Amino acid sequence: MSTEATPGRERLIEQFKADGLNVMFGNPGTVEQGFLDAVDAAADFQYVLALQETVAAGIADGYARATGGAALLQLHSGVGLGNGIGMLYQSLRGHTPLVVVAGDAGVRYDAMDAQMACDLVAMAKPVTKYATRVTDPRSVLRTIRRAVKIALTPPRGPVFVALPMDVLDELNSEPVLPATVPLTDVAPSPASIGRAAELLADAEHPVVLVGDGVALSGAQAELAAVAELLGADVYEVDSSEVNIAASHPLRRGQTGHMFGPHSKELVGRADGVLIVGTYVFPEVFPELENPFRPGAKVVHIDLNAYEIAKNHPVDLGLAADPRQALRALAGVLEQRLPPARRAAAAARLDVRTRERDRAALERTDDDTPMAVFLRTLAERTRGDLIVFDEALTTSPLVTRHLPPERPGDYHLTRGGSLGVGFPGAVGAKLAHPDRLVVGFAGDGGSMYTYQVLWTAVRHGIAAKFVVCNNRKYRLLDDNIAQYWRERDIAEHAFPGSFDLSRPEIDFAGLARALGAEGTRVEKPDEAAAAVTRMLAHPGPYLVDVQV
Repeated sequence: MSTEATPGRERLIEQFKADGLNVMFGNPGTVEQGFLDAVDAAADFQYVLALQETVAAGIADGYARATGGAALLQLHSGVGLGNGIGMLYQSLRGHTPLVVVAGDAGVRYDAMDAQMACDLVAMAKPVTKYATRVTDPRSVLRTIRRAVKIALTPPRGPVFVALPMDVLDELNSEPVLPATVPLTDVAPSPASIGRAAELLADAEHPVVLVGDGVALSGAQAELAAVAELLGADVYEVDSSEVNIAASHPLRRGQTGHMFGPHSKELVGRADGVLIVGTYVFPEVFPELENPFRPGAKVVHIDLNAYEIAKNHPVDLGLAADPRQALRALAGVLEQRLPPARRAAAAARLDVRTRERDRAALERTDDDTPMAVFLRTLAERTRGDLIVFDEALTTSPLVTRHLPPERPGDYHLTRGGSLGVGFPGAVGAKLAHPDRLVVGFAGDGGSMYTYQVLWTAVRHGIAAKFVVCNNRKYRLLDDNIAQYWRERDIAEHAFPGSFDLSRPEIDFAGLARALGAEGTRVEKPDEAAAAVTRMLAHPGPYLVDVQV
């Protein structure tokens, strides 16, 4: 790229393209108008328009998760950043590498404290890894490269750069170069791995706790190998990707994100604990005391050194790449496990395998509209689809019929923000236009970002959407019931604010109003036909399934 000076707004686009950021998600504003004018004129650069910043942030989050790389998000000054903050919090907690930019009127206007003036960096800091403002036209691209590097370096996360209009209008002669992201496939020393194996090898009740650090490093096979060598149950903690196949007999499901005593009950018997790629624990109401039994040996492997022993002590913490560490650990365990321990591990694996097979034989299915819909969808697609799951209380039924087996085929909501399911599906479909992508959301969660159907229609993004419609915030019903039990409060009517049935929402009608197609399923015998119409329709399609 020539260093001949061109306006910063144009050179910025070239920098984005050099970093592989060829798609920008956003909602426009006046202080970004010069930059967006340049975006419209740029070749090989796409602007995906959302009707509100939360929607744009949700699509960007889904796109980044589906591609495995960074995504570019444009917000409009302080008001747009404010609208997007809830979804950015989700991206921060979920370690999504978003590069977020927002414009402001200009450095020359700072002293005036005029309309829309605000400290964008201060607003963004609580929900990003890094936040800054460019004030010198000679450091626009340098700052973007730094932001991209930080976003993509584990622990990944969103970053924010404020771009004043007058800085972007100045001529810029910075070189356009791709950002350098440091390699983090760091292997622990042989001595460290030997110590880890020593701590875990004698466990009679071993447990492995995993999170999305496993998926990020591509360590699923290595994780399964270590779990099988130890005969250890595997629980998913801060987990929203496929870290271990749903069908693996040692997979025991999620610990949950609400109540610490539940997690403590799951892990309290373990005498050997291996934690990989997650923090412990992410519950809203955590257990304050150490959940592990006295004398339990705990090994924690993660690239995010901050999370190691953050809340509870461990015997050994390894700041290392999960794939490299697990591969080495499997090799040492193969050599060092005595025959008696290997036999005990094999016996535990055999028990779990037989339990899984017996449960599959004993499983009965109901004929509710949602069960028939999911069963039919699984049969018609043979499981060859990408699922973006914000079904929440219906999620166990979704994953029963569409189990998370292959990395990249399943994404679960994370971070506590409602409204990511439908935008996430749009982002995933844009990333994989040749795959069937279905987003599941509750009726309450879907209404946070329902405008995304308009974006899907406008840009020809043929994602499919399913509303799991129970006419309430059902998760709140479940959580307050737990609250009552813990405090010996007699059960009574749920708060009226949890109810969404008055007035009833016409989700299919809303879809049509936004340019998409949709249908409603009220009875089991309507479900199969709805699946047929959804799969046959060439564009975005929504099915409202009564739960």
